[in-house]
Amino acid sequence: EPDVTIVSGLKDMVVFEGDDVTFRCQVSHENARDIEWKLQDVALQNNEMNEISVEKGKIHTLTLRKVTEQDIGTITFRVGPYTSTA
Repeated sequence: EPDVTIVSGLKDMVVFEGDDVTFRCQVSHENARDIEWKLQDVALQNNEMNEISVEKGKIHTLTLRKVTEQDIGTITFRVGPYTSTA
């Protein structure tokens, strides 16, 4: 199985409380496994507040809905041994 790497990493974002924010990370191969999103070292799950999806097979997105002050911190995207943070 080919080694999946990060082609385009996360970008820092500034948003207002109550807004939604979307982070995108592009990987080198489609159907990448062993993907993880974290906020302040807490693993995020796909739910009504966090929308985790894949666009065009390689672009992994995380949308945080109606962010609050408690959402301030580092977002981490991990695929295998590679990570990107914002």
